[in-house]
Amino acid sequence: MGTDEYLHKELSQVIVGAAMTVLNKLKPGLKEKADENALAIELRKLGLGVEQQRLFEVVYDGMVVDTLVPDLIGEQRVIVDPKCTTDFTDTHTAQMIGYLAITGLRLAILLNFKDAKLRWKRVVR
Repeated sequence: MGTDEYLHKELSQVIVGAAMTVLNKLKPGLKEKADENALAIELRKLGLGVEQQRLFEVVYDGMVVDTLVPDLIGEQRVIVDPKCTTDFTDTHTAQMIGYLAITGLRLAILLNFKDAKLRWKRVVR
């Protein structure tokens, strides 16, 4: 097991725990935006710094070609992306790898609020 597997371990545990609290209170299957907003509230209640919908410029050959907007960033260290989907796909993982590259962060956590049991996936750059 590499050390990257445990990158931001305690912060990850707090984020996943907060997501479980949100899922238990709101119940599964809502719009992603509801889960995102509720999770931001829950993380702030726990004393974490949370940025929501922060804009990042995508630069190619010195020119801005787009903007990137991660749903949440916890403690300026972890991208948090709530989903309501049947299952995580390669596209979700690829999106997080792109977000990590553009933001310079090393860890993203995908959270799936679709079912009664929270599912999550850590993506490490």
